[in-house]
Amino acid sequence: MRSFKDRKMRAGKNGNFFYLFGTLFVLWLFLTSSLKPAEIFAGVTVSLILALLLKGWYSNLGFPVLTPGRICFSVIYIFVLFWEIIKANFDVAYRVLHPKMPIKPGIVVIKTGLKSAMAKMFLANSITLTPGTFTLDIIDDNLLVHWINVKTADTTEATEIIGGRFERYLKRIFRP
Repeated sequence: MRSFKDRKMRAGKNGNFFYLFGTLFVLWLFLTSSLKPAEIFAGVTVSLILALLLKGWYSNLGFPVLTPGRICFSVIYIFVLFWEIIKANFDVAYRVLHPKMPIKPGIVVIKTGLKSAMAKMFLANSITLTPGTFTLDIIDDNLLVHWINVKTADTTEATEIIGGRFERYLKRIFRP
């Protein structure tokens, strides 16, 4: 009889297979822009073959197993990310167009509570995608971030201002 841990690992690998298959199939649908039966059959076939060939490699990347809750938080996260990018674009445009160019560039350290390397990478990339900030390095639970207008050198405050908006959702998406 299999232990709970063995069943959970097996479910995780199967979940990753279905996650990869679903992602590949949706990508196929976007690229072909067609719902013809022949296109759908070809998409299912290609996605199935690629998912079978790549599932071991994909499992090692550290993506979480797909669940309805994670899908929901991922969708919310995408909207939050886009909103923050829009707000940051206006902020940077204001600073560039302002006659006195009110900037105070510097490097700050933010601390993350995220545990997986994949989650930290998502956080670092989200920060970098937001104009006015750039993640320089990830060292353990700390991210070195170049900030166009340093508002505080305090790690706790900087963490909340820069990464807090993203980390709330990433913790739920990448929880063990």
